[in-house]
Amino acid sequence: MGIVNVTPDSFSDGGQFSLFQRACEHADKMVAHGASFIDIGGESTRPGAVNVSIDEELQRVIPLIEYIAKHHDVWISIDTSKPAVMKAAVNAGANFINDVRGLQEFGALEMAAELDVPVCIMHMQGQPSTMQISPEYSDVVADVHAFFKARIHACLNAGIKRENMILDPGFGFGKTLSHNYELLNRLDEFQVFDLPLLIGLSRKSMIGDLLHRGVSERLAGSLAGVLLAAQRGGDIFRVHDVCQTLDVLKVMDASEHYQHL
Repeated sequence: MGIVNVTPDSFSDGGQFSLFQRACEHADKMVAHGASFIDIGGESTRPGAVNVSIDEELQRVIPLIEYIAKHHDVWISIDTSKPAVMKAAVNAGANFINDVRGLQEFGALEMAAELDVPVCIMHMQGQPSTMQISPEYSDVVADVHAFFKARIHACLNAGIKRENMILDPGFGFGKTLSHNYELLNRLDEFQVFDLPLLIGLSRKSMIGDLLHRGVSERLAGSLAGVLLAAQRGGDIFRVHDVCQTLDVLKVMDASEHYQHL
């Protein structure tokens, strides 16, 4: 899953792809490199991020969704928590909802059920503006597990099909460095839900703070994280560096199936 943030303030590529033409070119490049999904976000969810209006978010994402739907045969994911944006995005050609708030905003559950497309339910403690202010857990894996259990139940009650659900433990969303690496180490414990796991740790502070690397120097650490997550049951990898990530996954796959090469 290649990331295209059409925002001026995203933590990694903030502003770089906020211009429509450059965003289209970046999406083209990611598809050429082998991305199966393109995840489009019009509102930054980095720590300390502020909300944007529905109209502004729509102006940022809809033209790009229409462009990708017209030119590429890939899954288009809309990274939003707003029901109105979900609806407009799916109508424009998106076929996947990626909600960092786990469909907890007013009307989000009902809208996802109505649209009947796959949805990613992510765990986040707090809100983006405050989530990294001293997050605490008794057991981060147990707490995320309980959250998933409750949200799956809420989704089913709202009419969302189980086969349309994807789970994301929310690396970096209301977690300390140790919380993030405990989640990564115990990722296989979420396989009990028998649902796909979406993993997003590309270039995040869990890489930078551990290695003391700036955002542009986190490729090696991000690839190591993807490899470990894949070995522990990750299914979809939300990344900035599509080509290099696919290289890592292909080598891992070949090592597991070498007798068939």
